[in-house]
Amino acid sequence: MKKLIAGNWKMNGSLAANKALVQAMLDGLNGNQPAADMALCAPAPYLAQLQALLQGSPIAWGAQDVSAHEQGAYTGEVSAAMLKDFACRYAIVGHSERRQYHGETDALVASKAQRALALGITPIVCVGETLAERLAGQTEAVVKRQLAAVIHAVGHCVTEIVVAYE
Repeated sequence: MKKLIAGNWKMNGSLAANKALVQAMLDGLNGNQPAADMALCAPAPYLAQLQALLQGSPIAWGAQDVSAHEQGAYTGEVSAAMLKDFACRYAIVGHSERRQYHGETDALVASKAQRALALGITPIVCVGETLAERLAGQTEAVVKRQLAAVIHAVGHCVTEIVVAYE
């Protein structure tokens, strides 16, 4: 199994900074095929830029989140179909910051993974415990709970997800 190295620049970036970063990565590859799969997951406004800069390169691109909803009155959400329009290969779901700051539950993360898979986008499912949970010796139980929700939702498609331990 080939490893995946995925970069996520959070709520940072600009058109100029993104272009410089991508160019530096491509220059670093020097035309060689990387030993691991590579992906950049950017904020939604920069997906068209990533698509243009990375098309035909060995670096895939993806989104930092995906909506659990197919479509509708969900202002600010980005659907899997929208990500598909930008040829996104990946979508991060369940990032610790989304769980912490936006109250995303295991069930919501599982729904997002399911929605991404339904449109051929590979979800990068983030799992991991908080510092308090780690200190309480709950790491294994937390990660099992987080993964169980996703496995239950995606069933036989579980082999098509990427798990990232934070």
